[in-house]
Amino acid sequence: MTRWLDDQEQATWRAFLGATRALMDALDRELQHEAGMPHAYYEILVRLSEAPDRTMRMSELADACGSSRSRLSHAVARLEESGWVRRQDCPTDRRGQLAVLTDEGFRRLAEAAPGHVEGVRTHLFDQLTPAQVAELRKISDAILGGLKDFRP
Repeated sequence: MTRWLDDQEQATWRAFLGATRALMDALDRELQHEAGMPHAYYEILVRLSEAPDRTMRMSELADACGSSRSRLSHAVARLEESGWVRRQDCPTDRRGQLAVLTDEGFRRLAEAAPGHVEGVRTHLFDQLTPAQVAELRKISDAILGGLKDFRP
């Protein structure tokens, strides 16, 4: 039996969906305009910059970015063309590949980060009170916790 949304749940769902889409669209457009990269590429560069030796297995990078392996592989190929990332074979697993953030990729990330952080601050945190920020964190953690083992 379908558990339909009541009026309050429906309004909340639509507000959440609209807000998250608009926020991500604004951040993506800003990164494209100011740094010449989509948000998905920025996310890859950030994850690699935070990894030991700026290196991650491609499969782990895909999981960390919430991306399919094929989509990540395509994005890394584009980042390789730009000289921001390089791939290398995994020394412990012949089937695995590693993505490595290059010095040029790290430089581009460092250039893009201040504008992106300002966008996040302007479009998200400046719109909320400190109490709302704390509540948003709790809500987001609860949603993520409920989805952590989800597999369709």
